[in-house]
Amino acid sequence: MEKKLTVNLKGSLPVEIPAQGLNGYKALKALGIDSTGRIAGIKVNDQIQDLSTEITASAELEPVYIDSQDGLQILRHGAAHVMAEAVKDLFPGTKVTIGPAIKNGFYYDFDYKRAFEAKDLPKIEERMAEIIEKDLPFTRSEIPSNDAIEFFRSQGETYKVELIEDLSEEEVSIYRQGNFTDLCRGPHLPSTGKIKAFHLTHVAGAYWRGDETKAMLSRIYGIAFADQESLNAHLENLEEAKKRDHRRLGRELDLFSIREDVGPGMIIFHHNGVILRHIIEEFEIKEHLKRGYELAMGPQLLKTELWKKSGHFAHYRENMYFTAIEDQSYGLKPMNCLAHMLIYSSKMRSYRDLPKRYFELGTVHRHERSGVLHGLIRVRQFTQDDAHILCTPEQLKGEIKNILDFVRDIMAIFGFDYDLEISTRPKKSIGTDMDWQKATNALIESVEEYNLPFQLNQGEGAFYGPKIDVMIKDALERSWQCATIQCDFVLPERFDLTYVGKDGEKHRPAMIHRVILGSIERFLGILIEHYAGAFPLWLAPVQAVILTITDRNIPYGEDLLKTLSEAGVRVDKDFRNEKLGFKVREAQTKKIPYMVIIGDKEMEAGKVTIRLRDGRNLPPMSPKELIERIEDELKCLK
Repeated sequence: MEKKLTVNLKGSLPVEIPAQGLNGYKALKALGIDSTGRIAGIKVNDQIQDLSTEITASAELEPVYIDSQDGLQILRHGAAHVMAEAVKDLFPGTKVTIGPAIKNGFYYDFDYKRAFEAKDLPKIEERMAEIIEKDLPFTRSEIPSNDAIEFFRSQGETYKVELIEDLSEEEVSIYRQGNFTDLCRGPHLPSTGKIKAFHLTHVAGAYWRGDETKAMLSRIYGIAFADQESLNAHLENLEEAKKRDHRRLGRELDLFSIREDVGPGMIIFHHNGVILRHIIEEFEIKEHLKRGYELAMGPQLLKTELWKKSGHFAHYRENMYFTAIEDQSYGLKPMNCLAHMLIYSSKMRSYRDLPKRYFELGTVHRHERSGVLHGLIRVRQFTQDDAHILCTPEQLKGEIKNILDFVRDIMAIFGFDYDLEISTRPKKSIGTDMDWQKATNALIESVEEYNLPFQLNQGEGAFYGPKIDVMIKDALERSWQCATIQCDFVLPERFDLTYVGKDGEKHRPAMIHRVILGSIERFLGILIEHYAGAFPLWLAPVQAVILTITDRNIPYGEDLLKTLSEAGVRVDKDFRNEKLGFKVREAQTKKIPYMVIIGDKEMEAGKVTIRLRDGRNLPPMSPKELIERIEDELKCLK
């Protein structure tokens, strides 16, 4: 009797089909789905596999379409392999290392006798197109590790040999397409012909395994999409992103500068940048006080013994800076949690005192590698809108929901939509399984009760607790991680934090680490690009600039400057002996919301002419009317 297996599409009734030679292709065909079209792979019981994967037991199946997020990852991984084959064809002697899919694209790191350059990319793209045109199948094999080591060593692929040796597995999987063989877990597309739209974007340097003591490699980046239309739209977004680059706008708007003689990852904020920071920080303090937070401030340096007690020394010290004072070791703080716990432990707490919410705009330092530093987005010194909440276990979910309310309100003010990700226990962590499970359940249940969808990231939590990450979407639909909510039962245990419960006994509080905007520097970089430097009026460092037509108008301009300043308007002046058109263009470049123009006619009438940064002109108005207009525009935050 022919053996049969029961399979079903997710959400559909099961079907019995012959088990002999059953793979993803045949199973989908039996379920009425044409796998020759836009399908990149198949989920077998929620595990993504190649379409050629054998199905040996009853299973729930789901096609992975090439334009889905999972499908695009498979597509981009395939593009990386095709690029590696093209590079090896064109540049004999090249050694390949790793080539993953990343968000929106892929890269591959190569070791060649010279660094690859931008001028090499068109030739590589041309060769990739030839490989794609051949529609070469991606074929998977599982072979003993010793055989794989022997094969890659014979090919001169020393990096692959190192990777296999470090895996310490009996078998490894390899994929072949054409003349190219790569160590790879997969999954992969059925064939190279499925890659319809790709583009190589740029070249960068990268250390092997991110270690500055190891070989410098050439990293070639590319992007790939399911169709040319999607690729073109992404390329347009990239061009727009260049125009919005916060590093360029930071210079043009005179917000900040970065100097090599100061050091990488250290930001010098100019007047306008400091004003912008001050607006954000003042806003944050007000919002936190409104929600029952207490202000706190800890020292920059704390004794290393405290960092050992917290677990940071064992699990985070590679990201920290240390120094010695009078033979005593100190650590420069990378986080603000220690001081907040010390404030809590400064006296006995009752359950009636809880929750305690400590908020600090705390400046921290982290040892980031120079290769990952990027403008304001990734720096070595930054300020976090950091808070730590200590509460009873019964209050935990309520506090998490309060933070989600806080996030919702603040992101609405800035015009950001967002998604949530929940990350669980990493391999390198501290604490008991029971504490981790309690913390993880609290986060998941809070989000589910809040009725928000989320993505689960296994093993991506902090070393002391699981977390919710808030991924905001900017004007170009790019995703940025800002707010985070971390649930922690470990540090209260390590620092022996307690409260007296209703029963008169001591109990251990739960602790929430959270930020709303995250790093102020990073958030400013995101804001600059989100608004393309044209900040809403409440955020604009300069809300209005007074432009004189002739020197005769300067006395009236000075009086007007004083009037607007006293009314709380952030105002600048341009009384230079330059043509008005030149002054207007410069003010528009600086993206100043209001250009207040005064000439003889305005002086005589006691009025001003207004030009907005979008080029519109307003009818003449009195200074009082201008102030009222600005105040009305600012009422949205009151």
